[in-house]
Amino acid sequence: MRNKLIAIGEALIDFIPKQSGAKIKEVTEFKPVVGGAPANVCGAFTKLGGESEMLTKLGADPFGDKIIDEFKQFGIGCDLIKRTTKANTSLAFVALEEDGGREFSFYRKPGADMLLEENEVKEEWFADAYALHFCSVSLGDFPMKEAHRSAIKYAKEAGAIISFDPNIRLPLWEDHEELKRVVLEFLPYADIVKISDEELFFITGETEIEKAKEVLFTGDVKLIIYTRGSEGAEAFTKEAGAFATQEKVEALDTTGAGDAFIGSFLYQLYADGVSKEKLSSLTENHLNEYLTRSNKYCGESVMKHGAIASYPTKLI
Repeated sequence: MRNKLIAIGEALIDFIPKQSGAKIKEVTEFKPVVGGAPANVCGAFTKLGGESEMLTKLGADPFGDKIIDEFKQFGIGCDLIKRTTKANTSLAFVALEEDGGREFSFYRKPGADMLLEENEVKEEWFADAYALHFCSVSLGDFPMKEAHRSAIKYAKEAGAIISFDPNIRLPLWEDHEELKRVVLEFLPYADIVKISDEELFFITGETEIEKAKEVLFTGDVKLIIYTRGSEGAEAFTKEAGAFATQEKVEALDTTGAGDAFIGSFLYQLYADGVSKEKLSSLTENHLNEYLTRSNKYCGESVMKHGAIASYPTKLI
């Protein structure tokens, strides 16, 4: 059985503030924690009992060492990680608003993860991959973008599910129209697309998911997951749809919340033996069950600081 989740993209250090309600320029103390959306997805999948590998490049520096050490601690595979002296490990400083929302400032010009090259991605890595997950942060005009193309090609040829969470980070893009163009370029490669309410209009030009589906169901897309924060989440195939409410929680830190959601969702698909071919035939009951459990998993994670370290080790 295919049993491995591979995620490609950025692994970095999030500097989380020790106080809420202050802008980055006002924060007096930060705590470094391992992050990066693809890495967080690996963390959720692995903490729930799956096997994962992170495909990235880190600096030959102490922050890169910290990421490797923590990945090993949580059981995330490091065999596909490259190191470089040409750039430092990426850093992201985060400020937390009173409601758990975030402000970002990235130190990544370039970051080591951006320098992973196409020829460093090997076809044999994907032979037993259940899914490949990626985001848009690493799809800018630098080598990692072409590394994504190779990874997606090899994963598709191996029969793996392709999962795409655009995970829009506007501060990283000088040209926001270029970001939108790149997201729409890579969208058709995905079997699963996870999108948030904050991203819907930017990507599709629509404010309602029913109309946006016409844009999102393109190419190979078989399943759309639409998250709405405290308002719950929806999932759609071309034949079925489901909605699940989100229980109200006291959000302490929403860093990595969306990653917890999609990581736990992918794990449920894996645990139920849902292959790429079976995605289109998921029923409303199946979708509702997956959404409900991922909502609860996500809800638990935001009640603690950080991302991977905050993720539970079981679904409720």
